[in-house]
Amino acid sequence: MGAGVMKSGGDGGGGRRRRRKRTQPMAEINVTPFVDVMLVLLIIFMVAAPLLTVGVPVELPETAASALPSEQEDPLTITLTAEGDIMIMTTPTNRDEFIPKLRAIASERSSDRVFLRADGANAWTEVATIMGALNAAGFNNIGLVTDIGGPSLDGSDG
Repeated sequence: MGAGVMKSGGDGGGGRRRRRKRTQPMAEINVTPFVDVMLVLLIIFMVAAPLLTVGVPVELPETAASALPSEQEDPLTITLTAEGDIMIMTTPTNRDEFIPKLRAIASERSSDRVFLRADGANAWTEVATIMGALNAAGFNNIGLVTDIGGPSLDGSDG
């Protein structure tokens, strides 16, 4: 790969006899191509990492609540868009198939925690209907996802 040939030194004298000079393999490794490849991979992963987050773009309402602690298992996220579409993680789901799919998911998961992301343009009755369907499917630990920094009841802004 990066091996070369070095000439060995002679005997140092100017004697009459000439010896054939032997060539020895060079035992050094050229690490420059390795470093170049590693830097390119580092840049690729730095650019690709933010794209791996799961989410459907919605305008979440802002509240003064703090963030929930993280869990060992990836949280199940249900999204209700402004148009009224229901998404399980990033998969669009019909309302007829919503509860059967949730029951199938609940049987495979160890946690009954689910996060509900509802666009702020939705009516409360729509959000409450989805929460009832989650409860009917076996998910009793429902967390409503909001953005931080909204107004609080004590009159101060978050």
